[in-house]
Amino acid sequence: MTTESHHDCSHDHADHAHDHSHDHGHEHTHEHSHNGHDHDHESCDGHSHGFGFGHQHVHAPASFGRAFAIGIVLNTVYVIAEALWGVWAHSLSLLADAGHNLSDILGLGAAWLAESLARRAPTTRFTYGLRRSTILAALANATILLLVTGGIIWESVVRLFVHGPVEGMTVSWVALVGIAVNAVTALLFMKGASNDLNIRGAFLHMASDAMMSFAVVIAGLLIVWTGFQIIDPIVSLVVSASIIMATWSLLKGAVSLSLDGVPAGITPEEVQNALLAVPGVCGLHHLHIWPMSTTETALTVHLLREEAASQTSEQIITQASVILREKFGISHPTFQIESPPVSCDLQQACC
Repeated sequence: MTTESHHDCSHDHADHAHDHSHDHGHEHTHEHSHNGHDHDHESCDGHSHGFGFGHQHVHAPASFGRAFAIGIVLNTVYVIAEALWGVWAHSLSLLADAGHNLSDILGLGAAWLAESLARRAPTTRFTYGLRRSTILAALANATILLLVTGGIIWESVVRLFVHGPVEGMTVSWVALVGIAVNAVTALLFMKGASNDLNIRGAFLHMASDAMMSFAVVIAGLLIVWTGFQIIDPIVSLVVSASIIMATWSLLKGAVSLSLDGVPAGITPEEVQNALLAVPGVCGLHHLHIWPMSTTETALTVHLLREEAASQTSEQIITQASVILREKFGISHPTFQIESPPVSCDLQQACC
């Protein structure tokens, strides 16, 4: 197997991007965006990537720090008030709901911590930084939400057979406040819920609680009008089922990303075809696509350059990088350029 060999450490800061080329029979390119940080890499020896600590990447998530702060404050005040009201009214259901809403604060705190960690600069030990913490937070949020919902289902089933007194009007008024708190908090994260699994986890957590609070209001009013205590657990079971259905996709996506699955919205076959369409490329192998975080995707691939190709390796890398970034949102590609004949790994088919 032969490869194109270059020893060129050029940096182009015109569009806040730069390429790295290395002299070990292959080339790598990484694109970074800089928020006003000028820096120089003094060497390009061996396989050093000059990690560029402090870079912010093109697809880094927008900051939701203010949204997290507001959400945590609102929910903390509500939980304290609900617990105090539950003690005053001798309402077990309100105390239980206060404990449930405490999970909102924990979920928001975990998501906020993950977003903050994702913005920390890479180090020599964590060369990608701590971006993957957003994936772990999404997984934790989905798990917590399902566990809490499971607890509600258990309590609801018990109350189907053992009816307890429910102060319908009191519960309805408190739950009405809960709708406002949870709905406002959910709206703060709606903008980022479609393209960031970590933010989506926070959004679903709050939206689910708004649904539960709405159901509690309806159940409380029906109990006051009809006197049937069994309405409370039945409504809780129906809402719990809808929450599980909404949360399942979040859990599935978080597990997939935590196992380095290809992010949703990216089809490996389409990526492969797009790279094969680059002028000068006659084949590829060792194509790997994985998430660096809930918003950033990395890719590595070996590209086979045509012997008679007029395009240089640098031109191939540049065009392939643009295609990956603009068409698939892949901002961290790494390429190895090879020349035929090439020996393919039996574990990976050549194209």
